Amino acid sequence: MSNKKQEQLQQFRKNNDQQAMTTNNGVKISEDENTLTVGDRGPSLLEDFHFREKIMHFDHERIPERIVHARGFGAHGEFQVYEDLSEYTSADFLTHPEKTTPVFVRFSTVQGSKGSPDTVRDVRGFATKFYTDEGIFDLVGNNIPVFFIQDAIKFPDLIHAVKPEPHNEVPQGGSAHDTFWDFFAQNPESTHTAVWAMSDRGIPKNFRQMEGFGIHTFRLVNKEGQSYFVKFHWKPKQGLESLVWDEAQILHGKDVDFHRKDLYESIEKGDYPEWELGLQIIRPEQEFDFDFDILDPTKIWPEDQVPVKIVGKMTLNQNVTNVFDETEQAAFHPGHIVPGIDFSNDPLLQGRLFSYTDTQISRLGGPNFNQIPINRPVNEVHNNQRDGMHQMNKHEGQTAYHKNYLNNNDPHTTPREEGGYEHYQEKVEGRKIRKRSESFKDYYTQAKLYLNSLTQPEFDHTVDGFSFEIGKCKDIGVKQNAVNQLNKVDRELAERVAENVGVELPEENEEVQTDAKDSQLTMTKYNIPLEGHSVAVATNGDISEETLKSYAQVFADKHLNYAFVGPHPKAISEDFGITETYDTAHPTLFDSLIVISDGSDMHPAAEEFAELAYKHNKPIVVNEKAKEQMANSKVNFDAPGVITSDDPTAIVQAFERVRYWDRER
Repeated sequence: MSNKKQEQLQQFRKNNDQQAMTTNNGVKISEDENTLTVGDRGPSLLEDFHFREKIMHFDHERIPERIVHARGFGAHGEFQVYEDLSEYTSADFLTHPEKTTPVFVRFSTVQGSKGSPDTVRDVRGFATKFYTDEGIFDLVGNNIPVFFIQDAIKFPDLIHAVKPEPHNEVPQGGSAHDTFWDFFAQNPESTHTAVWAMSDRGIPKNFRQMEGFGIHTFRLVNKEGQSYFVKFHWKPKQGLESLVWDEAQILHGKDVDFHRKDLYESIEKGDYPEWELGLQIIRPEQEFDFDFDILDPTKIWPEDQVPVKIVGKMTLNQNVTNVFDETEQAAFHPGHIVPGIDFSNDPLLQGRLFSYTDTQISRLGGPNFNQIPINRPVNEVHNNQRDGMHQMNKHEGQTAYHKNYLNNNDPHTTPREEGGYEHYQEKVEGRKIRKRSESFKDYYTQAKLYLNSLTQPEFDHTVDGFSFEIGKCKDIGVKQNAVNQLNKVDRELAERVAENVGVELPEENEEVQTDAKDSQLTMTKYNIPLEGHSVAVATNGDISEETLKSYAQVFADKHLNYAFVGPHPKAISEDFGITETYDTAHPTLFDSLIVISDGSDMHPAAEEFAELAYKHNKPIVVNEKAKEQMANSKVNFDAPGVITSDDPTAIVQAFERVRYWDRER
C-alpha cells in the first residue's frame, strides 16, 4: 500500500473514530442491528443496556405539545434600531443604532394540534425572542392587534370553547363549531377580535406577509425614570396579503405545510423576510384622553389618533437546523423583559405573566428550561438557583444564598443606575375587588370601526367567514345568538349572515356610528413588491426550449419564483425543464399563472388551472393560441388582470395588482 493510501486510511479512521456511535454514557457501540439474545434464536436479555437506553429515549422523544400555538415554525435573524430611543427607554437594544441584536421568531396557529393544517382560519402567533446584551426580551404577540377576552381568568374558558369539542375531538384546527360561537354570543367582549378573525386577516397568505402586534399596553422607562405607555407593532416590508377562503380550504389538502415551507424556502433562497418595528407611544398624562381604555386588550389605539413611529428593522436570515431543538423547545414568556421595558395594569397581560412559567415547567420538564440552548441569554447568568430537573450548569463553591460573607456576597445585586432592573414605581391604591372597569364595556364601537375600514370585497369576505363558521354550528339557538351579536355591530352584516345560516333576522338596532379607512387592500403603506412572488407556467403541447428559457430569463430578472408545469416532466437540459406536472402542482400554490400553448388540443388540466386562478382573482397571462383554445372556458378574457400576450414580460404588467378583486362583483 502506498504512503498516500496509508495516510488516507489513517485519516479516515481518525474521522470515523470521531463519529463513533456511543451510548449516552460515551461507551462505543460495536453493533446496532440486533438486541442481545441467548443464541441467534433465543430470548432477549435484560442486561442489554444499549437496547434499554435506545428504546427508553425513543419512548420519551415527544414532549407535551403546547395547549395553544402547538402548530408552529421558527427562524433566526437579527434586529437593528434606526435611531437612539433613549428619550423613551433605557433598553440597550433600542438605544444603540450601531448594534445588531440576534432574534428568534416563532409563527403559529392557535387552535389546532401540531399536525393540523397551516392554512386554517385562525389567529396566528407572532412571538419574537430578542437576545439582548441585558438579557432576553420576549415580545409574545399575534397577527391581530386585539384579543378575545379582557381578563386572563377567562382564558381557560376561551380555549376550552375554541378547542375541539371534548365529546368527539372535532373539529381540528378551526373555530367553526357550536362551543366557540356559543362563547362568542355569551361573551360580547370577544366581538372585536372575532370580526378581525372572520375577515381576510384570519387566513394570511403566508408568515412573511402578515403584521405582528404585541397586543398589550406595555411601558417604556428611560434612565430618568420617566414612563411612557407603548404598543408594539411589526410591519411587513413584503406587504400584507391574505388567501381567499376557497383557496385556503383547497390548500388544506394540497399542501398542509404551505406556510412553513414558504418561510423555509424563502430564507434558503436568500429572499430574507423583513419587518419594521413600530411603536405607538402615549404619555402618562394622556392616559384618559381617549374614548377607549388604553389598558383594554380588546381595543386598538387607532393610528390616526396615536401614530405608529417606525424605529427599527428585523430580518430573518437563517433557518433552524433542528425543529425540535429550536422551535419546539423555545420557551416564550411575556414576563421576559429587560431594563427600560415594564408592564401596564392590562388584566390580560397581568395574568399571562403568571401563567407562562407554569406552561414551560409542564412542557419542558422542570424549572431549568432557560438552560436549553434556544432559551439561553447571550449574557452570563449568575444566581443562587440550584438543582432541579435537567440542571445543566455546574455550580461550584460553598454558598448558594444571598447575602453571604463566605463568597464576598457574590452573586451581588446591581443598582438601577448601573443597569439593574427596577420596576416603574407606579402609585396604586384601592380596595381588593373582583370587578371589570366600566371603561372596558364598549364591545361594539371598534368592531364597527374595523368593518368600516374594509373595502367592499373585504366586507363580502367577512360575511362569508361568519356565514361559514356559524353555518357549521348544529344548534339553532347558538346560530341565532351569534347573529344577534352581529346585529349590534352592523345591520348589513347581520342581515346577510342571518339569511346564509337560516335564522331569524333580529330587530333593527341603532347603528354604531364610527368611521375608518385602514383596509389592507388600499393602504399605500402595504404596496406589495413584485419580487418573491411565484408564477406557474402551464404548458400545452411541444413548447420549444428557446421559448421556455425566454420566460425563465424574465422571471430571473424580476426575482420571481416559478415552475414550468406540463402533463409529464421533461428534462430539456441538465438543469432546466418542465419540473412539475398537473398532478403534483396546483394553481393555489402560486401567485399567478401563465398559459402557453403551441396550438395543439388543450389539455383539460391546463384549462382547469386557468379557471381556478381566475376564480381566485390572480393575475393571468395567456398566449394567443391558448386564448383561442380556451374560448369556451370560464375565464373572461376581457376581465381585469387577464392579459393576452406572447411576450414573456407581460406578467410584470399583470402583477400591477396581486389580486383583481373587482372580478368578484
